[in-house]
Amino acid sequence: MIQPQKIFTVNSPSTIIYGRNSFERVGEYAKKLGAKALIISDPIMESLGYVVQCSSYLKEQGLEAVSYLGVKSEPVDTYVSEGLELFQAEDCEVIISVGGGSCIDVAKAIAVVATNGGYIGDYMKMQKIAEITPIPHIAIPTTAGTGSEATDATVITNTTNDVKMMIKQPVFLPNVAIVDPVLTLTSPPSITAATGIDALSHAIESYISRLAHPYSDMLALSAVELIVKNILQVYENGDDLGAREAMSIGSLQAGLSFSNASVALVHGMSRPIGALFHVSHGISNAMLLPAVLEYSKDACIERLADLGKFFNKEEKDLSKEELANLFIDSIKELCKKMKIGNLQEWGIEKDTFYAAIPKMTVDALASGSPGNNPKIPTDEELVELYKKVYDYEF
Repeated sequence: MIQPQKIFTVNSPSTIIYGRNSFERVGEYAKKLGAKALIISDPIMESLGYVVQCSSYLKEQGLEAVSYLGVKSEPVDTYVSEGLELFQAEDCEVIISVGGGSCIDVAKAIAVVATNGGYIGDYMKMQKIAEITPIPHIAIPTTAGTGSEATDATVITNTTNDVKMMIKQPVFLPNVAIVDPVLTLTSPPSITAATGIDALSHAIESYISRLAHPYSDMLALSAVELIVKNILQVYENGDDLGAREAMSIGSLQAGLSFSNASVALVHGMSRPIGALFHVSHGISNAMLLPAVLEYSKDACIERLADLGKFFNKEEKDLSKEELANLFIDSIKELCKKMKIGNLQEWGIEKDTFYAAIPKMTVDALASGSPGNNPKIPTDEELVELYKKVYDYEF
C-alpha cells in the first residue's frame, strides 16, 4: 500500500501532556499563551466541577477566565457564533476546551474564526484558507474517544441545511493537548461505549485508508491493540483507572493517526446520520463499522488480517482471510456486548430513514471521506449500504 518514494507530512499539537492528574498543569501552560481565558465546556462538565476546577488552576497562575457552557449537543454553527461573541466581548486571549469532542471542535472553530473572520463553513474543503495564526487553544478531553485534542479537523453542523461540515486545515490543531485519564472516570457506560468505538473506528479507518503511511500505521496499530484490550473492561468497570489510562492513550494515538492519514467510509456515512437523526457520532460509527468492513474486506484483506491478530488469542495458524473474518466478527461481538443497537432499534422509522437516503448519499460523498476507503462505493452501492445498516444484526 505504501509507496517508498512518497513524501508525507505529519502534523500534531506543539505540546501533548498526558498522564494522571495532568489537568492540574493547565494554568502553567495557559499563562504562556494569554492573560485571560475563555473556557468552552458544557452543563455536564460544569455539574461535575471540571469548569470550576479549571478556573481555579488558572487563577493560581494569575489568569482570569470566563466560561461559555452552551455546548449542549454535537457541535453546531450557532455554538461557534455564540462562543465567538463572548470571546470578543470579554477580550480573551486564549481558549481552553474542557469536555468531549463537541466542546473541543467548537473551540477549534472559534480560535480560527476569531482571527481569520467569516463563517466557519467558509473553511470547508479549503474554500477559505486560514492564513492568520488562530487564537491559542488548549484542549482537555474528558472522554477517551474522539481524539479531537490531537487533530487538525473540526466537524460542525450547518443548522441551515443539516449538513455536518468536515473542516480540515493545519491551523485547527490545538496548541496544547492535556490528556488526563482521571477526567474520564465520570463517563457512564453508554458514553464509554460510544466514545471507545469512535476511537476504534478512527484507528481502523486510518490503518486501511488509501492515505495511510508508516507513521500513521504505527499509531493506528498501537491504538487498536490498546483499545480492544481495554474497552470492555472500562465499559463493565468504569473505575479501573489503569484501563481508563490505556483507553485515553489509545484514543490520543488514534486521533494522531487519522489526522495524518484520514478517516474513510464509516465516517463519511456517519456524519449525515448524525446531522439528520441526531444519533451521537460514536454510536452511528458503531452502527456502521461491521457492515462497512464487510463491504471493504476484499480490497484490504491483508490490513484487516493484521488487525485480526489482536483477537487471535490462541495464536492459531490462520489464513489472511480467516484473520480478516475474525476481526470483523470480533468487532460485531464488541458491539453486542456494549449494547450497540441498529438504526431501527434506535427508534428511527424505516420510511423516514429511507426517504433521507438520497440526501445522506450526496452528503456522504461530498464530505470526501468515502474516497479514502480501500473500496470506493458508487452512488448505488452507498444507497444499498445505508439500507443494509438500518436493521443490521451484529
